[in-house]
Formats: sequence, structure tokens, C-alpha cells
Amino acid sequence: MFRIGVLVSGGGTNLQAIIDRIEDGYLSNCEITSVVSSKEGVFALERAKKHGISARCIARKAYSNTEEYSSALAAHFEQENVDLIVLAGFLTVLSENFIKRFENKIINVHPSLIPSFCGKGFYGLIPHEEALKYGVKVTGATVHFVNGEVDGGKIILQKAVYVQDGDTPEVLQARVMKEAEHIILPEAIKKLSMEK
Repeated sequence: MFRIGVLVSGGGTNLQAIIDRIEDGYLSNCEITSVVSSKEGVFALERAKKHGISARCIARKAYSNTEEYSSALAAHFEQENVDLIVLAGFLTVLSENFIKRFENKIINVHPSLIPSFCGKGFYGLIPHEEALKYGVKVTGATVHFVNGEVDGGKIILQKAVYVQDGDTPEVLQARVMKEAEHIILPEAIKKLSMEK
């Protein structure tokens, strides 16, 4: 089995998309061995537990810096012997050492068509607010490898989504999740699991 660790910070809708595709057989050779949250009490942990997946919080605020926090995460995932780490709405930047230890084994889903509306500070609703402010007609999502630069790793998959008249950042965010993120994240995982 292709062993996946998932890092979350919030509701876990992208986590749910992966769980759904494992359960419907699309990701038949994959299993999520561990879900780790950077914050206590997030709904993503409940989603994992509901599906019998090991879920725990390794709180960012319990560590004095990024290096110490990343070391704790690395130790956890090495113990889990994961083949892939998926950042699914994970809002903490990982240390360079962490990224090197799991080189080409960490992927992230970003809510824009990189290189647009990405990089430091572009998370949550911000990429959608900026896309609407700029007036783009097409946005979307990108799954990419994680490297030392925020949203700077090699692109694995992208999917475009049309911006509609009257879109608010919230409406656009929901459409990008449904029409792009939740589709290409499982696709990227399948692609990588087949290459192993």
C-alpha cells in the first residue's frame, strides 16, 4: 500500500476528497496512515476519526520555532513510514530540513493557477480576493511539490475554473474547491502512487 500522511489546519475538505476517493476505489492502492493538525479542535481531525484514521494534533504553538516544530512532524512521519505527505489546507511553513528529509514526497494544493496569486501570504480567501480584484476570467487550482519556496515547487497538475459575474471570494473559493482542488488532489496522489 502507498502510505499517505496528511497535514491539516482547518475543516479538512481536501482531506475528505482524498478519503472519498480511497473509499470509492479510485485510490485503491492508497491508505491514509495519519492525519496531523497544527491546531487543536479542528474539524479535519473529526473527519479522520469518523473514517477510522489515526488523527492527532501536534500543535505549532507548543514549539518555539519552525525548526523544532518541523523536527517533531518529521519524527512522526518517519515513524509512520509514509510514502507521501499531503498538505491539505496546512498553514504552517515547514523548515528546509523537513523538506530535504522528504524531498519529492511532499505535495500541496493551492487555490490558483500558479504562478498567479501564490507565494507568501496567499492562502485562504486571499488568492480568490486577488483574482477578483485583478479581473481574471479564469482561475483554478494547482497541485505541486513542496520545496523551499512558498508555492514554488514543480507543478504536478492544474485545473482551470471560470470566474462568473457576481462571484464573491467565498463563492469563488467554494467553486474552485469543488471543481478543481477536490478533483486534482486525488488525481495527483494516484499519479504518484503509480510511479512508486
